[in-house]
Amino acid sequence: MRILVVGRGGREHAIIWALLKSATVKEIYCAPGNAGIAELAECLPIDENSFEELGRTALDYDINLIIVGPEDPLFNGAVDYFESLGIPTFGPRKNAAIIEGSKVFCKQLMKDYHIPTAAYEAFDTYEAARDYLFQQQAPIVIKADGLAAGKGVTVAQTLEEADKALQEIMVDKVFGEAGSQVVIEEFLQGQEMSILAFVDGETVRPMVPSQDHKPVFDHDLGPNTGGMGTYSPVPHIAQSIVEEAIETILKPTARAMVREGRLFRGVLYAGLMITKDGPKTIEFNCRFGDPETQVVLPRLQTDLVDIFLATVNGRLNDMDISWSEEAAVCVVLASGGYPGPYSKGIPIEGLADVQQSMVFHAGTALQDGKVVTNGGRLLGVTALGSDIAEARRKAYADIERIQYEGKHYRTDIAQKALLS
Repeated sequence: MRILVVGRGGREHAIIWALLKSATVKEIYCAPGNAGIAELAECLPIDENSFEELGRTALDYDINLIIVGPEDPLFNGAVDYFESLGIPTFGPRKNAAIIEGSKVFCKQLMKDYHIPTAAYEAFDTYEAARDYLFQQQAPIVIKADGLAAGKGVTVAQTLEEADKALQEIMVDKVFGEAGSQVVIEEFLQGQEMSILAFVDGETVRPMVPSQDHKPVFDHDLGPNTGGMGTYSPVPHIAQSIVEEAIETILKPTARAMVREGRLFRGVLYAGLMITKDGPKTIEFNCRFGDPETQVVLPRLQTDLVDIFLATVNGRLNDMDISWSEEAAVCVVLASGGYPGPYSKGIPIEGLADVQQSMVFHAGTALQDGKVVTNGGRLLGVTALGSDIAEARRKAYADIERIQYEGKHYRTDIAQKALLS
């Protein structure tokens, strides 16, 4: 098979790494890719949202399957366009990708179908949102309605902090049109957990659970990021809770989307909070999570190509998917200053010295034959082990071998699993 993966991040690197385990793969292309992906696939300098150019290239290269990684092209209709050209494509169509593309839609869907989530209200003017806000209590959560690269959510510890977030989103338009509406949401307390699932209509095949670390600093301090590290499994959350989340959240959501005429085919990502009242939904995403993918796919034992094809062809119900008992830990290396301003073009040294981990590239580029920084989150150092402690030791040992100016990472990834 000839496969085209659309995207440029650590998620796409991990997907390509997993696809190459399949004996059916003949050639893999990635648009636009990054420095690490270039070692595994032919990178094409085409933006993820340049659908016509991607489509022409896919036809010219006789591509058998397209996999769309990021949320932006999914929400903008990439799958619909590629399917119109007759190219099998993995990912939800535009009318289903709205589950991530609009938080207002997502919250209303959960309300209508009694899917456990936090109490909320939605607003389309700053004045109305502010009036409601100051009738609530902190902490409280402010969410921009649209896509904001994982940065449109503020967990405010004071009402003044929440008001500042409202102003930035709705008045200053820091996220553009993504901030034309906001959701003000009850703050949920408990342990976070992510469950990704392969979904084909009402068929839901859950992946192994993982736990992300959103804040930029140790001990969950500082602003939220796209994710500073993950681990899988989540041993301190009982399997019965995982099963409850699948039965009360993921499966009903897949059914709800079918009933709404928005049949979902692809990866449905449920970001969950395990509260004293059971699992509740924080958010849904319409694609593989990043960096969750970097710990989930290394544990996959079934051929990923087979899963993708079964989903695209409406045969996921026929698939048995198996997972390794090994644990995986991924620690993200970021640019100094992230998630604020950061420099690009800084050389990254020591990648060839990594011994026990897989290094999934995200914001990297090749410059004069050298790997340099080209984004906020740069690398996901992922290690497998017999348990979380072993995988964690391996990942952090290899992180010490990688050097660049401004190197930043959290030192407490997966610690919750060891302390619980």
